[in-house]
Amino acid sequence: MDANEEDTAKDPRCTQVTVMKVANIAVNMLIFMVTIALCNVLHMLLRPYSQPRIISEAIVGFFLSNLPFLRNNFSADANMALGYIAEFGMICHMFVIGLQIDPAIFTRLPVREVKVACTGLLLTFLLSLFVTPFLHLSYDPSIEFDVFISLILCGTASPLLTRILNDLKIGKSDIGRFLISTAVISDLISLLVFTVGYIIFDPKDGFAVRPVGEILLMLGVLVVQTVLAAKFIPLLMRWVDSQNPPGKLMKGSHLIVSLASIVLVCGFSPLIARFNMMLSVFLAGIVMPREGRLSRLITGKVKYFFGLLFFPAFMLWVGFEVDFSEFEGGDWLVWVSVLLLFVTILVGKVVGCLISGVMLGFNWRDSVASGLLLSMKGHFHIFMAILAKQRDIISPTDSIIMVIVCFMTFIYAPMVVKNIIHRARKRSPTQRMALQWLNPSSEFRIILCLHGPENVHSALNFMQISQGPTGPKMMVYVNDMIELTDRIASTLARGEGVDAMTITDDGVLEMRESITNTINGYVRDQCEGVDVKRLLTLTPLATMHHDICALAEELLASIIILPFHKNQRPDGKVNTDYLEFRSVNRKVLRHAPCSVGILVDRGLGSIQLSRTTKCMNAAIIFIAGKDDREALAYAGRVARHPGVKLTIIRFLLDTNGTNVSSRVTRARANTTEYEEELKQDDEYFAEFYDRHVATGHVAYMEKYLLHSGETYSTIKSLEGEYSLFIVGRGGRVNSTLTAGMNDWEACPELGPIGDILSATDFSVTASVLIIQQHKLRGKLQGLHEEFSIM
Repeated sequence: MDANEEDTAKDPRCTQVTVMKVANIAVNMLIFMVTIALCNVLHMLLRPYSQPRIISEAIVGFFLSNLPFLRNNFSADANMALGYIAEFGMICHMFVIGLQIDPAIFTRLPVREVKVACTGLLLTFLLSLFVTPFLHLSYDPSIEFDVFISLILCGTASPLLTRILNDLKIGKSDIGRFLISTAVISDLISLLVFTVGYIIFDPKDGFAVRPVGEILLMLGVLVVQTVLAAKFIPLLMRWVDSQNPPGKLMKGSHLIVSLASIVLVCGFSPLIARFNMMLSVFLAGIVMPREGRLSRLITGKVKYFFGLLFFPAFMLWVGFEVDFSEFEGGDWLVWVSVLLLFVTILVGKVVGCLISGVMLGFNWRDSVASGLLLSMKGHFHIFMAILAKQRDIISPTDSIIMVIVCFMTFIYAPMVVKNIIHRARKRSPTQRMALQWLNPSSEFRIILCLHGPENVHSALNFMQISQGPTGPKMMVYVNDMIELTDRIASTLARGEGVDAMTITDDGVLEMRESITNTINGYVRDQCEGVDVKRLLTLTPLATMHHDICALAEELLASIIILPFHKNQRPDGKVNTDYLEFRSVNRKVLRHAPCSVGILVDRGLGSIQLSRTTKCMNAAIIFIAGKDDREALAYAGRVARHPGVKLTIIRFLLDTNGTNVSSRVTRARANTTEYEEELKQDDEYFAEFYDRHVATGHVAYMEKYLLHSGETYSTIKSLEGEYSLFIVGRGGRVNSTLTAGMNDWEACPELGPIGDILSATDFSVTASVLIIQQHKLRGKLQGLHEEFSIM
């Protein structure tokens, strides 16, 4: 050490400066740690009010950063370091957005999501382009700046929306999945257009058009980067995965090489062509692989970094950048600007969703909720507002205006989600709309659906055997299911009332009149005590289940009877004219507010049923579960029909067997769920036995079986003995007798037993009625439940 260095080391002022730097670093670290701790504490306090985590992060970040003591003691170096963390976090954030987007979306576009995303984007963009020039947000107003601001305002923060929907526990619902997919597509479109705009216009130079050479250089470098990310990175990751099998620690050298390669590819265009780093990693993330150990490791670490460090640090940085002492809050025009921007975003998204919702047949409430949630802005939009202020494109007040608007777009999210869950609960009635709990003194209401005239005779016989004992009348709503095609739509005419439409198509009118005359004549002569009303469901197939379920809910129906999508012709061959109705049946099974039956007609319509002579042998197969109990409840009505000889066949597990499946079942029998289900089965079957079997109205037999193989062979042995089988769709708990049958079902909507009985190789003379009991969803809490509302 020379003399000058010795003097410097002994200088007390130098020591004092060093101590002050260390103290500042300690204070800054303490502020950061306190921020993270307070974010967690406040989130726990706000959780009972369904507030998402970003609310607590924003409150803590804004509160701490605007305290005079902290703002004065937070050094410029620390603020710069925090800015670097925020910028690095935004780069990772954009990379994750890219990874969320499946490249297959470019070849298999989800039509519904694309329509909703595009209409919302386009309308919000046009409204923003019209409104922003009047707000004078830029120091140098220009059409290019207005276009960039409009592109930012029309986007959706898909990561934030996904995070909030999952936090509020509706991510697995149909509207949750739909909104997440739509938000991702909206992000993709807006960022791709934003990328094209960045290539053409230079925001650092007043949005001037770049030289042609610079534009071509950027495009060329981006193409090379995309090829490297799509071809080179997957090869490297597959090699790393092969060298590091699951269960072993990943080699550090392989991890370093992989991360360095990803950074090199993502930084390729910014280094060579001065392209924006965030947009570069976004484009690279889209084409990078998502499978493999390394990909999962990187994604997991990035998300951990976001949750633990980035989000709290980002909001703290935003708070330091947003200096409210510079905010011109006393000027009423400032608050008009806030209101106009907020209303522009909401109106654009909500009206866009309403327009697309009309085209797709959505309920208007779902469209409004979708528009409100898709209006959400997030970290990227806030970051762009701060970045514009730092580069003197907009004033500090205008930057604060944009930040406030961004926060306003997600602060109402819990209320919207609460409304969605409330409506889902209302559509999931608490009353048990099932035959098992139908009061004997109550009217039996059926919605009997038809495809056309070929279903009429089977429907008439179904009404005949469903009459049950004398007593309250049976109400049957015979519903024609007709697809609304372009040809039929062109014949619709305005009827009486605001929304009333009249069908003028001669073919449809003639068919309905013929069905009505046949039904009325039969009911008048053969079905005393049965009231029949005619209904019509005329909608596109995609939304037909909505109308059917709405009818069932409005009419308080106990069961919906649907015709199978395959009809058997008189010559024994299968008619495939109604295959497209299979999806309608599946959706009704999923969403119906009451029990559902699917009727497979294999000769039921050719029988001449009468209440004076026995002319039909029917059987009900009872194994276990709520659907089998519902089938048993319906069989109780059939049992009282004098023209039907009913036999109940109960399949029981042979617990004396020595096979493995029997031992497993005996072990499972100790579970509470199994014992409760078995108790309900035994109690309800005993009640049915006392009422119908013991009185001689129903024959009874038992079959002791060991496994599902014997179940199959026993069912096959019943071929030719019965004209009608009544079975439950499923709903069985740990049933060894049907284990494994689901693996080879041709029609899963019929359940394992119904699928065997309705197969073409079983019988051409045995009709099958498969019944599913109403799913009681009244206790819906929205807690990760796969509920449906759309």
